[in-house]
Amino acid sequence: MPIPERFIDELVARCDIADVVGEYVSLTSKGANMWGLCPFHTEKTASFSVSRDRQIYKCFGCGKGGGVINFIMEMEHLSYPDAIRHLAKRVGMEVPETGGSDAGRKKYRRAQEANREAARFYYSYLGSPGGAAVRDYIEQRRISPKFATRFGLGAAPGEWDMLTKALTGQGFSKMELIDAGLAVAGKNGGIYDKFRSRLMLPVIDVRGDVVGFTSRILPGLEGAKYLNSPETVCFKKSQLIYALNFAKATKRPNLVLVEGNIDVITLHQAGFDNVVATMGTALTADHARILSRHTKELVLCYDNDEAGKKSTDRVLSILKNADLAVRVLQLPNATGEDGKAVKQDPDDFVKRFGPAAFEKCLSGSADQNDYQLSTLLQRADLSSDEGRVAFLREAVETVGRLQSPIEREIYGGKAAQAAGISASAFAQEMERWRKGRLRQARKKEERRDLTPAVSRQPKARQLRYENIRSGLAEEGVLRLVLMDPTLFAAADLTAEQFSSPVLGKAFQRLKDRHDRDLSVQLPALAGEFTADEMSLLVEAASQPESMAYARRAMADYIETIRTEARQRQDPKGIDALLELRDRQREKTTMEDGK
Repeated sequence: MPIPERFIDELVARCDIADVVGEYVSLTSKGANMWGLCPFHTEKTASFSVSRDRQIYKCFGCGKGGGVINFIMEMEHLSYPDAIRHLAKRVGMEVPETGGSDAGRKKYRRAQEANREAARFYYSYLGSPGGAAVRDYIEQRRISPKFATRFGLGAAPGEWDMLTKALTGQGFSKMELIDAGLAVAGKNGGIYDKFRSRLMLPVIDVRGDVVGFTSRILPGLEGAKYLNSPETVCFKKSQLIYALNFAKATKRPNLVLVEGNIDVITLHQAGFDNVVATMGTALTADHARILSRHTKELVLCYDNDEAGKKSTDRVLSILKNADLAVRVLQLPNATGEDGKAVKQDPDDFVKRFGPAAFEKCLSGSADQNDYQLSTLLQRADLSSDEGRVAFLREAVETVGRLQSPIEREIYGGKAAQAAGISASAFAQEMERWRKGRLRQARKKEERRDLTPAVSRQPKARQLRYENIRSGLAEEGVLRLVLMDPTLFAAADLTAEQFSSPVLGKAFQRLKDRHDRDLSVQLPALAGEFTADEMSLLVEAASQPESMAYARRAMADYIETIRTEARQRQDPKGIDALLELRDRQREKTTMEDGK
């Protein structure tokens, strides 16, 4: 049986959303609400709103919204029951015994336990005769026994099922090993090891739990060079940062992000305990948010080849709105015995030149604006007028995008000096570019204002209204009953009359709760709707609505819903608002073509 609804109501009442959110986000009172930087996407201007009156949060940037339970589910990556337990523990409440097991919670726990036992198995096997080849490779990479132990390095046997036999012998089922990403199902119903003949590197989250593995195949063997655990209940590549469990305790003023796991171990061994890496995937917005919780400055140190430079540019675009100061450490170019340039990664550099040389590079790392100008200069031909003009066009756009006038003046001056023109000429061209960009933004906004119904569609495509007129009226009904539950008496509607299944379901659930004298607030519905659906409900509830003529407005909304419901049953029925929208689009297109 589920957790009792009255318990949920009491829990939500005790967990004031501003207090809970305030533990993760710095909030400032402004008007009726509190505001802060959204913890779900990177931004520099606060668009994350918390309403104490309604006990909901909403981000006007990414669109996420919900109540206190939804917030904990998102922030802590917890299931609904686990979020309930998390909040209950916070306020000293005991969750009633539901009489049933939480399958999701058990699956997560067993996956963690299996990965922990696998890490012990791989570590033990490394010291056995069978681990000799991996030990030789570790020695070849010049990783000391101390740091091999610190990072829990291990060896995967070459046999097909040595690990799975060991773990099934400890009581793990075949399906649990598959769910943990340690085994693969065979054609005959058996299972075999996911990792074989590899150097194994356990992935440990910030709480110290082994959640999966990354691995490297031994030289001379066939197969993927690097192989990670598959996505599981506890292994999410977009939310994991290798070695953050160590780096979060560093005394250094920043974190250094590199590309490879071996780079991380080598740099830690060299004394740089602030180095981390993503899990063989490009940096994501989730990674940026996690990093910003642990440092105010991030240094990018990718390989110095073309691929590394492209990765750096891509990461800078993701980090442009992050709450982080970003610097770029470009490793010096290296040449081989034949005099040709060779790729150099942090691991190579430290082994070749030593920790002091890397420290010097780290101290001299450029901020992201200097790096971007430097990149433009490297590929520019300033010896010709055409080359200078091409460089200045790119520089104007690069510098013009900076939000700070001070930064624009500083970096604009640098770009002008590099191209041999006056700073005032560069500034004039940059302002012309910025004004043009502003005009384009205003034109786009004006077009959006001409079609307000379209702009009110839900952000999630799968939730968009087939009948926008009815959908907006349905939002109005929900908004009114949330603001004044006595209006349920006037809301003579059924869920079937709603064109939006989500809005119809929400109306019915709230009406049922009202009839049973339970809380009629959105946070109480957290367990019944997905994150996108809850964001839609919060968006609807957040729209302005005057209560001066609430009953008249309710009657108008109901009439619209009923009329549109009848038209849906009539194939010849016409949605006048959609027709008007289409005519307006045609008119706008014709005007643009003149």
